[in-house]
Amino acid sequence: MKTRKLGKSNLEVSAIGLGCMGMSFSYGPPKDTQEMTALLRAAVERGVTFFDTAEVYGPFINEELVGPALAPVRERVVIATKFGFDLSGSDQRPGAAGLNSRPEHIKEAVEGSLKRLRTDVIDLLYQHRVDPEVPIEEVAGAVKELIAQGKVKHFGLSEAGVETIQRAHAVQPVTALQSEYSLWWRKPEAEVIPTLEELGIGLVPYSPLGRGFLTGKMDENTKLGSDDFRSTLPRFTPEALKANQAMVDLLDKIAAAKKATPAQIALAWLLAQKPWIVPIPGTTKLHRLEENLGAVNVELTPDDLREMDEAASEIDVQGARYPEKLEAMTGR
Repeated sequence: MKTRKLGKSNLEVSAIGLGCMGMSFSYGPPKDTQEMTALLRAAVERGVTFFDTAEVYGPFINEELVGPALAPVRERVVIATKFGFDLSGSDQRPGAAGLNSRPEHIKEAVEGSLKRLRTDVIDLLYQHRVDPEVPIEEVAGAVKELIAQGKVKHFGLSEAGVETIQRAHAVQPVTALQSEYSLWWRKPEAEVIPTLEELGIGLVPYSPLGRGFLTGKMDENTKLGSDDFRSTLPRFTPEALKANQAMVDLLDKIAAAKKATPAQIALAWLLAQKPWIVPIPGTTKLHRLEENLGAVNVELTPDDLREMDEAASEIDVQGARYPEKLEAMTGR
């Protein structure tokens, strides 16, 4: 497995990481713990060293899966987790109580994550969503203290806007920004990616396969259960899926020429954008994990990339990526 450094930091990880959320949360009921433990360990055997979780996934049960599964190989892996949602009170639906990045809450969240992850240090700690009630300087300062105490190694942000990134970075260097980025969500290219390049911050794209759509395994007839998060997303209505099929057709065409799969082309495209981009596709299946990891061996030439850009620019992607309330939490 090839490796990459996240920005100018010394944090070196596998060129493709593994997003663990779907093992416990968002895409139907939680999967079998033994099966997912075996998958996590199979990922390590295949060279994956970068694993992504969060306290809100479940809540808590994803960290409770990832920690024990990776404990025997802890020295070989980088574990990223996130704070920032208020998970107190009787309604434990993720984010039901809103955001909370007050410094004292961050410290409590980290103690909980350390226990669940069976570790004494978090390699990369992200603020999950920017809290408009707490100045980002206070958030960065709290993480800086945790780094000084040896409980955290690196600071990250998720779905933050340019000004927030700059202000946070001035207090405590930001190692990575996690944001959605893929062939069908390219908004970060306008302002965010140039800012990351200037400051030497890595980019960790989540949903790099468009929540499964860019694999070519979905169409307007795909039925999503009520316990599948995608059933609430405007981009996954039958009308939007039908309209957006043109993006999959483009990936299919390139994949056929490269003897690859649409998912591998979508990931190879991301890897070709910048040397400090590390996508974290999620999966619950070993054959999909192996398919995704195969993307590191797909070579896209400058001509291929130009052709993809030109074709993609002609496609008007339909449907917002989040309902209004959740979209309002991004880009702050």
